[in-house]
Formats: sequence, structure tokens, C-alpha cells
Amino acid sequence: MSESIQQAESIQQTESIQQAIVRQVSAWPGVTVGLNQFGGVELRFGRRELGHLHGNVLVDLPFPLLIREQLVAAGKAEPHHVHPDSGWVSVLIRTDADLERVIELFRLNYDRPWATSQWR
Repeated sequence: MSESIQQAESIQQTESIQQAIVRQVSAWPGVTVGLNQFGGVELRFGRRELGHLHGNVLVDLPFPLLIREQLVAAGKAEPHHVHPDSGWVSVLIRTDADLERVIELFRLNYDRPWATSQWR
């Protein structure tokens, strides 16, 4: 079992899923936490939104359209629940594996490897 899943399992016993995501992602250098315009919790890196949470069950993250298509095709995310033709993706959190996947997607958006020539 990966360390992230073990952390997720122990986390859920002491804090909400939303709190766990916010705690982990906001620990990265330059990430800030605020309220989203729709009432959720938003995580930002500088002026760029990394994504936002709708309570403990749904996360929305913005990606370039090509990246979004790859994530959806790989089963890592679904098209955005309101704007399915945009670069945004949505992830429903049902299991510990979903929690780990959400953290990975936030990290992908934070690192933005497609912005360098190394992304293929």
C-alpha cells in the first residue's frame, strides 16, 4: 500500500477529506488557500487557480484542453460537471484511492510539466 493511501486512511479518521487535501496541497511552496466564488475552498499558486473543492465529495481542476483530454481518456478525471467542453475536470471523491488521485492531480497542475519541453 502506498504511503499516500496510508496517510489518507489515517487522515480520514481525524480530519475531513477537504481538510486533508487543503493541508497537503497548501504545504507546497507558494500555495495559498481562499474562498472560491461559489463558496468552496480554492487553492492557488500565485495568481493561478490550481483547483477548488466542493466539500468532501467533489474537486474541480483547470488544465489545458489537451491535458484534460488525456486525463479523461486515462480515467483519472471526468469532464467538468458544469462545463464539460472546457479544460476543467471534476473528480468525485468516494474512496481513499480517489483522495490520492486528487492530490496527484493538484500536484500535476502545480508542477505543470507540459509548460516545459520535457512533457510528451
